[in-house]
Amino acid sequence: MIRPLTALALTLMLCGCFDDLSGVQQHIADVKATTKARVEPLPEVKEFVHVPYRSQDVRSPFSAPTPEALQDKFLQVQDCLHPDPRRRKEPLEKYALDNLKMRGTLGDTGNIWALIEASDQTLHRVTLNNHAGLFHGRVINVEPTHIELLELIPDGAGCWKERTTMLQMTDASSVASN
Repeated sequence: MIRPLTALALTLMLCGCFDDLSGVQQHIADVKATTKARVEPLPEVKEFVHVPYRSQDVRSPFSAPTPEALQDKFLQVQDCLHPDPRRRKEPLEKYALDNLKMRGTLGDTGNIWALIEASDQTLHRVTLNNHAGLFHGRVINVEPTHIELLELIPDGAGCWKERTTMLQMTDASSVASN
């Protein structure tokens, strides 16, 4: 059973629905007149070209890439400076120097080690005569703010030239203030 007050409210609402619709109809007519009736065609889809994977040509996509390594091809030229091909490589020799960061030092003034972080977030301890970098860099000096390396750079003619390089502490200002 509908109460009289509810019935009156429903009647008033229904009367409001039958108001003048000429404004709405005019707007719909204007929109139809100014709107394009044609939809632009979809862009042409380029044909997919399948490239077969040949495992013998490239590395496996499921294995991590190996760190940078320099191909050591020694042309033995007489009376010429060149690295020892029989020397065993050290762990930091598979990274370029820009992939290494000096993070700190250990020891006292007579015996000091530098802490070097590689690009794979491993920490290594180096001291005099250790090797680092792709160019056979031998540590010749360890300081609290940097290490000096003597590298052997190939000259392209089978000989090698010596070059001194520094690897500085990432934040040397904190060490200098202590």
